[in-house]
Amino acid sequence: MIRRLGLAAVVAGLAVPMLMPGEAMAQRRQQMPSRSELGGGQTEIPQAQQEKTFPVGASWSVVQLNGKPVYERRATLIIDKNLRGTGFGGCNTFSASAYPLRQQGLAVGPIALTKRDCDKGLLEFERTFLTALRGARNWDIVNGRLVLKGAAGEVTLSRSL
Repeated sequence: MIRRLGLAAVVAGLAVPMLMPGEAMAQRRQQMPSRSELGGGQTEIPQAQQEKTFPVGASWSVVQLNGKPVYERRATLIIDKNLRGTGFGGCNTFSASAYPLRQQGLAVGPIALTKRDCDKGLLEFERTFLTALRGARNWDIVNGRLVLKGAAGEVTLSRSL
């Protein structure tokens, strides 16, 4: 009989908080300090940065290459809706697959290039531009300009007609 009373007391002790969940919750809430007691009024929740959309189909002209302005040379880039990058490197035309990725990433495949004969300075500019383009890993739009960055260099392009 005593065993039964002991077991009944244990079961009753466990069942009482279940029967009065409102009271138990109120006691727990009272134990938790409020935000104002902790010294924090309203806290601002940082908003996630909105993902930018790559400007597919836009025509771009190089205005800066590895931090140096480009005046007397002309180089262009267009990435179409089929993710094909085409353009003019200064001497030759080129094409490559170009994939805008999440978080403003960029993947540029091997570049196919025509083989025109140009002066040494122009070919050196073209090589530097195409190397930076091929090595580009990130893109951004800054002040209306497309910026491509990677280990091989940085290219800044302005929208052209």
